[in-house]
Amino acid sequence: MDARACRQYADDMRGRYARADRRARGCLLDEFTAVTAYHRKYAIALLGRKPAPRVAPRGRPSRFSPPVVSALVAIWRSADYPWSRRLAALLPLWMPYARKHLKLTPELEGLLLGMSPRSIDRVLRAHRTGIRRRLYGRTKPGTLLKHQVPIRSERWDTTEVGWCETDTVAHCGDSGEGEFAFSVNLTDVASTWTETRAVLGKGQRFVVEALEEMRTALPFALRGLDSDSGSEFVNRHCVDWCSKQGLLFTRSRPYHKNDNAYVEQKNWTHVRKIFGWKRLDSAIMVTAMNELYSKELRLLMNYFQPSVKLIERSRIGSRVRRKYDRPKTPFQRLVELQALTSEQIAAMTSERERLDPFILSATVEAKVRRVLSMRTAPLSKPRPRGTPLATWSRNEAKRRASLPEPLVRSYVAR
Repeated sequence: MDARACRQYADDMRGRYARADRRARGCLLDEFTAVTAYHRKYAIALLGRKPAPRVAPRGRPSRFSPPVVSALVAIWRSADYPWSRRLAALLPLWMPYARKHLKLTPELEGLLLGMSPRSIDRVLRAHRTGIRRRLYGRTKPGTLLKHQVPIRSERWDTTEVGWCETDTVAHCGDSGEGEFAFSVNLTDVASTWTETRAVLGKGQRFVVEALEEMRTALPFALRGLDSDSGSEFVNRHCVDWCSKQGLLFTRSRPYHKNDNAYVEQKNWTHVRKIFGWKRLDSAIMVTAMNELYSKELRLLMNYFQPSVKLIERSRIGSRVRRKYDRPKTPFQRLVELQALTSEQIAAMTSERERLDPFILSATVEAKVRRVLSMRTAPLSKPRPRGTPLATWSRNEAKRRASLPEPLVRSYVAR
């Protein structure tokens, strides 16, 4: 029994104990101690006296009324549940749009802008939901050309934009069978600007095409590329493409995810938190994902989502203390690093002012629901032992004929 159940049981037994005689009280004590596992002397004192009135906890009352909490939760959910420090930095950027969508009064707006990260944690504690994190690694090491791609083992700490890390995220669901979608992430180390594209399968040519599309979408020149040792990057197509573009191509050590810490973080915030772990394996799904990656999600993350960067790490005994910089959006970091021309700054500022983060967030959610509602292509079944090949092929042809047209195209393309 927990403490609350024991208190309720003691309240029920207290009246019976007061009315009982000496012999009956002994029987009641035996029953009470057997149920609650209390010491007999403590049980006598507990049942023989009236319970003390419960005193309300001390401390000043909270300044944040239910309307303030409701507005904070609405912004927190629209911003895809950032942690308290990022949310505190995000509030001033989102406040002009929140004033219009949430009908905020000047008093509520002042309370929201005055909340510290610790206060935000306390207010949101009751609204947080547990998110199960399941990571499925589908990286296969590239066995060819490893000697042509040098290993970078030190942490990439640079203030010059253009040095990017890249990685893939598998959308295979619970099974790695067949062909399924991959999200290719490209993250700039200095500014944290991120581009993402989806490909069907991990074919070398398709990954290089996604990298080229993201390179042209970057607002700055790409200087170098660092990946893991997966075969989708360590191959002749990618090496030749980097050589043609004049890029420095390096790879991280196998089984050392922290070597690519920047892009690993974006794998979670830009992919897993968006699409989760459902299997996505059709061409129409990949098209819808790229429609989201190249438009609304790209604008929302790079213009309106602050992020932090690790600036110091120290060890005190057995504890590791990390110090982060002030949260900033990737666009703000590009401006501070003077990586953009005045024309680019003016054009991107004008583009940001035309956008509304609440509308972008709602559009992202709608497009994600549309992708997740699409039917996945059924996995091919192996030929049962003893079944003639002609019979099995005929049954497979009938099964494919019963599929919807988009699924037939993606299934046959395998």
